[in-house]
Amino acid sequence: MATHQPDLSGRRILICRPEPEASRLASQFRSAGADVQILPLIDREPLPETPERRTLILSLAEFSHVITVSPFAARQLLEEVDTWWPQIPTGIRWYGVGAGTAAVLAEQGLSPRRPPEGWNSEALLALPSLQNLQGERVLLARGETGRELIRETLEARGARVTLLPLYRRFRPNHPKERVRATLETFAPEAIVALSGETLNNLIALCANSSHNLYDSVLIVPADRVAEQARAAGFRNPCIPGSLTDNDIVARVAEQLSGRDGGSGKA
Repeated sequence: MATHQPDLSGRRILICRPEPEASRLASQFRSAGADVQILPLIDREPLPETPERRTLILSLAEFSHVITVSPFAARQLLEEVDTWWPQIPTGIRWYGVGAGTAAVLAEQGLSPRRPPEGWNSEALLALPSLQNLQGERVLLARGETGRELIRETLEARGARVTLLPLYRRFRPNHPKERVRATLETFAPEAIVALSGETLNNLIALCANSSHNLYDSVLIVPADRVAEQARAAGFRNPCIPGSLTDNDIVARVAEQLSGRDGGSGKA
Protein backbone atom coordinates (compact mmCIF):
# COMPACT_ATOMS: atom_id res chain seq x y z
CA MET A 1 0.00 0.00 0.00
CA ALA A 2 1.11 3.57 -0.62
CA THR A 3 2.66 5.17 2.47
CA HIS A 4 2.95 8.74 1.16
CA GLN A 5 1.37 10.95 -1.45
CA PRO A 6 3.06 10.37 -4.83
CA ASP A 7 4.03 13.38 -6.91
CA LEU A 8 2.41 13.21 -10.34
CA SER A 9 2.55 16.93 -11.10
CA GLY A 10 1.76 17.56 -14.74
CA ARG A 11 1.52 13.87 -15.62
CA ARG A 12 -1.21 12.98 -18.11
CA ILE A 13 -3.40 10.09 -16.95
CA LEU A 14 -6.28 8.50 -18.87
CA ILE A 15 -8.87 6.51 -16.92
CA CYS A 16 -10.99 4.09 -18.93
CA ARG A 17 -13.13 2.79 -16.05
CA PRO A 18 -16.91 3.18 -15.86
CA GLU A 19 -18.55 5.64 -13.52
CA PRO A 20 -18.67 6.21 -10.60
CA GLU A 21 -15.34 4.42 -10.12
CA ALA A 22 -13.64 6.58 -12.77
CA SER A 23 -14.38 9.92 -11.08
CA ARG A 24 -13.36 8.57 -7.68
CA LEU A 25 -10.00 7.40 -9.04
CA ALA A 26 -9.55 10.64 -10.98
CA SER A 27 -9.92 12.61 -7.76
CA GLN A 28 -7.11 10.57 -6.22
CA PHE A 29 -4.83 11.21 -9.19
CA ARG A 30 -5.61 14.93 -9.16
CA SER A 31 -4.73 15.07 -5.48
CA ALA A 32 -1.27 13.88 -6.54
CA GLY A 33 -1.04 16.71 -9.10
CA ALA A 34 -1.87 14.74 -12.24
CA ASP A 35 -3.74 16.03 -15.27
CA VAL A 36 -6.56 13.51 -15.72
CA GLN A 37 -9.08 12.72 -18.40
CA ILE A 38 -11.84 10.09 -18.23
CA LEU A 39 -12.92 8.07 -21.26
CA PRO A 40 -15.00 5.09 -20.07
CA LEU A 41 -14.54 2.20 -22.47
CA ILE A 42 -17.08 0.01 -20.76
CA ASP A 43 -20.43 0.85 -19.24
CA ARG A 44 -23.13 -1.12 -17.44
CA GLU A 45 -26.88 -1.05 -17.23
CA PRO A 46 -29.21 -3.17 -15.08
CA LEU A 47 -31.16 -5.88 -16.86
CA PRO A 48 -34.96 -5.60 -16.63
CA GLU A 49 -36.55 -7.68 -13.91
CA THR A 50 -38.12 -10.96 -14.96
CA PRO A 51 -40.49 -13.33 -13.11
CA GLU A 52 -37.71 -15.94 -13.14
CA ARG A 53 -35.25 -13.60 -11.46
CA ARG A 54 -37.82 -12.56 -8.86
CA THR A 55 -38.45 -16.23 -8.06
CA LEU A 56 -34.71 -16.76 -7.70
CA ILE A 57 -34.34 -13.84 -5.29
CA LEU A 58 -37.27 -15.13 -3.25
CA SER A 59 -35.50 -18.50 -2.95
CA LEU A 60 -32.29 -16.89 -1.64
CA ALA A 61 -32.46 -18.78 1.67
CA GLU A 62 -32.03 -22.07 -0.20
CA PHE A 63 -28.44 -21.19 -1.14
CA SER A 64 -25.42 -21.99 1.01
CA HIS A 65 -23.09 -19.60 -0.82
CA VAL A 66 -23.67 -16.31 -2.65
CA ILE A 67 -20.83 -14.95 -4.78
CA THR A 68 -20.75 -11.42 -6.22
CA VAL A 69 -18.14 -10.77 -8.88
CA SER A 70 -17.94 -6.96 -8.74
CA PRO A 71 -19.08 -3.97 -6.68
CA PHE A 72 -21.75 -3.28 -9.30
CA ALA A 73 -23.05 -6.85 -9.05
CA ALA A 74 -23.09 -6.62 -5.26
CA ARG A 75 -25.03 -3.35 -5.29
CA GLN A 76 -27.57 -4.66 -7.80
CA LEU A 77 -28.11 -7.86 -5.84
CA LEU A 78 -28.53 -6.10 -2.51
CA GLU A 79 -31.07 -3.70 -4.00
CA GLU A 80 -33.17 -6.63 -5.19
CA VAL A 81 -32.81 -8.49 -1.91
CA ASP A 82 -33.91 -5.36 -0.07
CA THR A 83 -37.02 -5.18 -2.25
CA TRP A 84 -38.20 -8.72 -1.56
CA TRP A 85 -36.73 -9.59 1.83
CA PRO A 86 -37.55 -7.57 4.97
CA GLN A 87 -34.35 -9.06 6.41
CA ILE A 88 -31.46 -10.78 4.66
CA PRO A 89 -31.67 -14.55 5.29
CA THR A 90 -29.16 -15.95 7.76
CA GLY A 91 -26.91 -18.96 7.29
CA ILE A 92 -25.55 -17.87 3.89
CA ARG A 93 -21.85 -17.50 3.21
CA TRP A 94 -21.33 -14.31 1.20
CA TYR A 95 -18.33 -13.71 -1.05
CA GLY A 96 -16.82 -10.75 -2.88
CA VAL A 97 -14.21 -11.05 -5.61
CA GLY A 98 -11.82 -8.49 -4.17
CA ALA A 99 -11.86 -5.91 -1.41
CA GLY A 100 -14.10 -3.40 -3.21
CA THR A 101 -16.84 -5.96 -3.78
CA ALA A 102 -16.58 -7.25 -0.23
CA ALA A 103 -16.84 -3.68 1.08
CA VAL A 104 -20.22 -3.22 -0.62
CA LEU A 105 -21.52 -6.33 1.12
CA ALA A 106 -20.03 -5.30 4.45
CA GLU A 107 -21.82 -1.95 4.27
CA GLN A 108 -25.08 -3.90 4.57
CA GLY A 109 -23.96 -5.62 7.76
CA LEU A 110 -22.82 -8.84 6.09
CA SER A 111 -19.52 -10.58 6.82
CA PRO A 112 -18.27 -11.41 3.33
CA ARG A 113 -15.37 -13.70 2.59
CA ARG A 114 -12.76 -12.53 0.13
CA PRO A 115 -9.29 -13.63 -0.92
CA PRO A 116 -6.61 -12.58 1.57
CA GLU A 117 -4.40 -11.83 -1.43
CA GLY A 118 -5.43 -11.13 -4.99
CA TRP A 119 -8.69 -9.84 -6.39
CA ASN A 120 -9.67 -12.13 -9.24
CA SER A 121 -11.61 -15.35 -9.77
CA GLU A 122 -8.53 -17.51 -9.30
CA ALA A 123 -7.85 -15.99 -5.88
CA LEU A 124 -11.48 -16.41 -4.81
CA LEU A 125 -11.50 -20.06 -5.84
CA ALA A 126 -8.56 -20.75 -3.52
CA LEU A 127 -10.67 -19.99 -0.42
CA PRO A 128 -10.98 -23.07 1.83
CA SER A 129 -14.78 -22.75 2.09
CA LEU A 130 -15.11 -23.19 -1.68
CA GLN A 131 -13.13 -26.43 -1.98
CA ASN A 132 -15.60 -29.18 -1.06
CA LEU A 133 -19.08 -28.30 -2.25
CA GLN A 134 -20.71 -31.60 -3.07
CA GLY A 135 -24.42 -30.96 -3.51
CA GLU A 136 -24.29 -27.41 -2.11
CA ARG A 137 -26.16 -24.62 -3.87
CA VAL A 138 -24.21 -21.55 -5.02
CA LEU A 139 -25.72 -18.35 -6.40
CA LEU A 140 -23.37 -16.44 -8.69
CA ALA A 141 -24.37 -12.78 -9.17
CA ARG A 142 -22.67 -11.28 -12.22
CA GLY A 143 -23.17 -9.62 -15.58
CA GLU A 144 -25.05 -11.06 -18.52
CA THR A 145 -21.75 -12.35 -19.90
CA GLY A 146 -18.38 -12.94 -18.30
CA ARG A 147 -15.70 -15.46 -17.50
CA GLU A 148 -17.01 -18.95 -16.80
CA LEU A 149 -14.12 -19.94 -14.55
CA ILE A 150 -16.00 -19.65 -11.23
CA ARG A 151 -19.05 -21.55 -12.43
CA GLU A 152 -17.07 -24.30 -14.15
CA THR A 153 -14.65 -24.77 -11.25
CA LEU A 154 -17.35 -24.90 -8.57
CA GLU A 155 -19.43 -27.32 -10.60
CA ALA A 156 -16.36 -29.53 -10.96
CA ARG A 157 -16.13 -29.47 -7.15
CA GLY A 158 -19.68 -30.77 -6.85
CA ALA A 159 -21.64 -27.54 -6.40
CA ARG A 160 -24.98 -26.76 -7.99
CA VAL A 161 -24.33 -23.31 -9.40
CA THR A 162 -27.13 -20.94 -10.42
CA LEU A 163 -26.22 -17.89 -12.48
CA LEU A 164 -27.95 -14.61 -11.64
CA PRO A 165 -27.32 -12.11 -14.47
CA LEU A 166 -28.08 -8.63 -13.15
CA TYR A 167 -26.62 -6.26 -15.74
CA ARG A 168 -25.08 -6.06 -19.16
CA ARG A 169 -21.81 -4.43 -20.16
CA PHE A 170 -21.42 -2.45 -23.37
CA ARG A 171 -18.94 -0.16 -25.08
CA PRO A 172 -20.00 3.51 -24.91
CA ASN A 173 -20.35 5.26 -28.25
CA HIS A 174 -18.09 8.28 -27.77
CA PRO A 175 -18.04 11.02 -30.45
CA LYS A 176 -15.02 10.78 -32.73
CA GLU A 177 -13.95 14.28 -31.76
CA ARG A 178 -13.80 13.34 -28.08
CA VAL A 179 -11.79 10.20 -28.80
CA ARG A 180 -9.35 12.12 -30.99
CA ALA A 181 -8.90 14.86 -28.40
CA THR A 182 -8.30 12.32 -25.65
CA LEU A 183 -5.95 9.97 -27.43
CA GLU A 184 -4.07 12.30 -29.75
CA THR A 185 -4.18 15.80 -28.26
CA PHE A 186 -4.09 14.82 -24.58
CA ALA A 187 -1.63 11.99 -25.37
CA PRO A 188 -1.77 10.11 -22.04
CA GLU A 189 1.43 8.91 -20.42
CA ALA A 190 -0.46 6.30 -18.39
CA ILE A 191 -3.75 4.51 -19.00
CA VAL A 192 -5.91 2.65 -16.48
CA ALA A 193 -7.82 -0.28 -18.05
CA LEU A 194 -8.99 -2.68 -15.37
CA SER A 195 -10.59 -5.49 -17.35
CA GLY A 196 -9.91 -7.57 -20.42
CA GLU A 197 -13.03 -6.18 -22.08
CA THR A 198 -11.89 -2.61 -21.43
CA LEU A 199 -8.51 -3.46 -22.94
CA ASN A 200 -10.16 -4.91 -26.06
CA ASN A 201 -12.09 -1.69 -26.53
CA LEU A 202 -8.90 0.33 -26.06
CA ILE A 203 -7.13 -1.77 -28.67
CA ALA A 204 -9.96 -1.06 -31.10
CA LEU A 205 -9.57 2.67 -30.51
CA CYS A 206 -5.80 2.48 -30.95
CA ALA A 207 -6.30 0.96 -34.39
CA ASN A 208 -7.99 4.20 -35.44
CA SER A 209 -5.67 6.64 -33.69
CA SER A 210 -2.47 8.26 -34.92
CA HIS A 211 -1.12 8.52 -31.35
CA ASN A 212 1.17 5.69 -30.25
CA LEU A 213 -0.59 4.58 -27.08
CA TYR A 214 1.45 1.39 -27.04
CA ASP A 215 4.32 3.20 -25.31
CA SER A 216 2.10 4.45 -22.46
CA VAL A 217 2.20 2.84 -19.04
CA LEU A 218 -0.84 0.56 -18.99
CA ILE A 219 -2.41 -0.46 -15.67
CA VAL A 220 -4.19 -3.82 -15.92
CA PRO A 221 -5.76 -6.04 -13.23
CA ALA A 222 -4.09 -9.42 -13.71
CA ASP A 223 -1.39 -11.42 -15.49
CA ARG A 224 -3.78 -12.77 -18.12
CA VAL A 225 -4.76 -9.21 -19.14
CA ALA A 226 -1.11 -8.13 -19.13
CA GLU A 227 -0.32 -10.99 -21.53
CA GLN A 228 -3.23 -9.91 -23.71
CA ALA A 229 -1.86 -6.34 -23.74
CA ARG A 230 1.65 -7.45 -24.68
CA ALA A 231 0.26 -9.58 -27.50
CA ALA A 232 -1.53 -6.48 -28.81
CA GLY A 233 1.70 -4.45 -28.77
CA PHE A 234 1.61 -2.57 -25.46
CA ARG A 235 5.16 -2.37 -24.11
CA ASN A 236 4.49 -1.37 -20.51
CA PRO A 237 1.57 -3.29 -18.99
CA CYS A 238 1.83 -3.54 -15.22
CA ILE A 239 -0.28 -4.74 -12.29
CA PRO A 240 -0.77 -2.67 -9.11
CA GLY A 241 -0.39 -4.08 -5.61
CA SER A 242 -4.19 -4.10 -5.38
CA LEU A 243 -7.09 -2.47 -7.19
CA THR A 244 -7.60 0.16 -4.49
CA ASP A 245 -7.31 3.74 -5.74
CA ASN A 246 -4.22 4.39 -3.60
CA ASP A 247 -2.34 1.42 -5.00
CA ILE A 248 -3.26 2.24 -8.59
CA VAL A 249 -1.96 5.81 -8.16
CA ALA A 250 1.20 4.55 -6.44
CA ARG A 251 1.89 2.06 -9.24
CA VAL A 252 1.53 4.71 -11.92
CA ALA A 253 3.84 7.04 -10.00
CA GLU A 254 6.42 4.27 -9.61
CA GLN A 255 6.34 3.41 -13.30
CA LEU A 256 6.58 6.99 -14.54
CA SER A 257 9.36 7.80 -12.08
CA GLY A 258 11.26 4.70 -13.18
CA ARG A 259 10.84 5.68 -16.81
CA ASP A 260 12.28 9.13 -16.08
CA GLY A 261 15.28 7.49 -14.45
CA GLY A 262 15.74 5.05 -17.28
CA SER A 263 14.74 2.08 -15.16
CA GLY A 264 11.08 1.55 -16.06
CA LYS A 265 9.87 -2.01 -15.95
CA ALA A 266 7.20 -3.81 -17.90
